[in-house]
Amino acid sequence: MSIKAFTDYLLLERNYSNLTVKAYINDISSFQSFLAKEFEDSQLSLVNYPQIRSWIVQLVESKISNRSINRKISALNSYYKFLLKTGDIDKNPLAKHKALKTSKKVQVPFSEAEINIVLDELKYDDDFEGLRNKLIIELFYSTGIRRIELVNLKLSDFNNKTLKVLGKRSKERYVPLLQSVTQTLEDYLQKRKELKDIKDNEALFLTKKGVKIYETLVYRIINDYFSQASNKVKKSPHILRHSFATHLLNQGADLNAVKELLGHSSLAATQVYTHNSIAELKKVYSNAHPRSKK
Repeated sequence: MSIKAFTDYLLLERNYSNLTVKAYINDISSFQSFLAKEFEDSQLSLVNYPQIRSWIVQLVESKISNRSINRKISALNSYYKFLLKTGDIDKNPLAKHKALKTSKKVQVPFSEAEINIVLDELKYDDDFEGLRNKLIIELFYSTGIRRIELVNLKLSDFNNKTLKVLGKRSKERYVPLLQSVTQTLEDYLQKRKELKDIKDNEALFLTKKGVKIYETLVYRIINDYFSQASNKVKKSPHILRHSFATHLLNQGADLNAVKELLGHSSLAATQVYTHNSIAELKKVYSNAHPRSKK
């Protein structure tokens, strides 16, 4: 069955990222290997649900999390939906499958006090790397962009105190920039010009060797700085994105406006961030209501 055609479909029609497509293909290949070993037949088009169920059982016994198993089955389901669409099969073996139950992960955002420590009290060297790191943190917290979106930013994406962000499925959005961020940006760009050998001229964020910055380095920068201000277990770019949304909602921002800033396609995705703002509202309500002390 044409994995190549499915790959092209995900990349060209669904506009999935290369990393997402690679993950999908790896999951499908993993299932195919399972079929060849357990059933001596790796023809994906002839699969029935009991065979898929056997794979799920094996994955569970391997101590793989339900969340990861659901992701693998989701990739397989997408493939069968594609085969159904192209007429290569007449029935999706996963049509009646129900996802495994998963516990909801509660993402704890940084407090405003922790953010202020990192941005106002920690020392940033007045050199290329120091200004770059400060700009990265300021951009995450002031725009709520994703890590991959930040990595892929170009010099041309900044215009008139506005940032153009290329989000999921190549969807563009525009995010306003704070004055403090544009000042840090100008300072960083000056240091960027002083690099001796720039290999990626279009990329905004570079390593000191002049090549485009990469995701693991961005994660390390966030983790290093916030480890000096926070005891939270998880200190990542996504937690900064979470903090951006939560703090805006706490200050009364409209949910739809936050949705647009985050680049979500639906309100349901944005509502994940509301549980913290609700907690804040309860606190305000309890402190302010005349009968709360009775």
